Amino acid sequence: MTHKRVSLTQYLVEQQRMHGHIPGQLRLLIEVVARACKRIAISVNKGALGDVLGTAGTENVQGEVQKKLDVIANEVLIEANEWGGHLAAMASEEMDGIYVVPNRFPQGEYMLLFDPLDGSSNIDVNVSIGTIFSVLKKPEGHTGVSEEDFLQAGSQQAAAGYCIYGPQTTLVLTVGDGVAMFTLDREQGSFVLTQDEVRIPADTKEFAINMSNMRHWAPPVRRYIDECLAGKEGPRGKDFNMRWVASMVADVHRILTRGGVFMYPWDQREPDKPGKLRLLYEANPMSFLVEQAGGAATNGMQRILDVKPGKLHERVSVILGSKNEVERVTAYHREHAERGASN
Repeated sequence: MTHKRVSLTQYLVEQQRMHGHIPGQLRLLIEVVARACKRIAISVNKGALGDVLGTAGTENVQGEVQKKLDVIANEVLIEANEWGGHLAAMASEEMDGIYVVPNRFPQGEYMLLFDPLDGSSNIDVNVSIGTIFSVLKKPEGHTGVSEEDFLQAGSQQAAAGYCIYGPQTTLVLTVGDGVAMFTLDREQGSFVLTQDEVRIPADTKEFAINMSNMRHWAPPVRRYIDECLAGKEGPRGKDFNMRWVASMVADVHRILTRGGVFMYPWDQREPDKPGKLRLLYEANPMSFLVEQAGGAATNGMQRILDVKPGKLHERVSVILGSKNEVERVTAYHREHAERGASN
């Protein structure tokens, strides 16, 4: 715990000044995102008092029913970020195409991607939800900005993070130099550094997966979970605990805090889709954070940050968290694939 209170702004200025990790434009962009998250936190906290609960009566590009707060959060992020001059364009899980910064505002060199409100099925039941964001640099030498510019591998991210709206509002951030956590001091209205150099333990006894889909899983996932469930007497020789919040933000936040493995694998219900989570808005930023904290993140076969996206709303299978467990599940997938190839 830091004794001297370090604000988000101070932390970012030091990253810029002392370590040379971030250019000024990126620092200002992160501060604007943090301010937008504060506004979203206020709407989330009001709950039923703010007429923000329930559905908006619309569907997003994935055909999912949008909650009122999804739409509000999306608008807050766009309005906060469009005029500052740091951005060329934005992309969101809630919008079909990209949002190019209007001509009346100066254009910057960064592109912002976000899931404005992750875990929105939990809004109405007062469970932690959050905003996930990712920052990419616009490719050099491209005039204007196109959807194509966003299709970069996650390893290209300049920054990523999320803000979780729970008992505390916490902002978790990486600029490629480890992971820091900031807690919102509601009286002061500022984010204060509460943990620096976050590390995920390499070993764990906790897994997070939606067990109701068990009958649809691929054999490597079943094998891994069966071994966990067999406990002390089984091949793992230890008892495992299960957690599943169904807000990716909440599940990843727990893993960053105390370790664990989170899995949202491919399953047979939609065999043509590689997974359910979105590569650009969820998997990439979370994988960047997890790797920066010493964990691992794969799609079962390869590192998520190496996956080259083919489209804006691409989906991906996700296994992330404590390194040794992620490596084990990934090894099971590879063995299974090799056996399949040799048959």
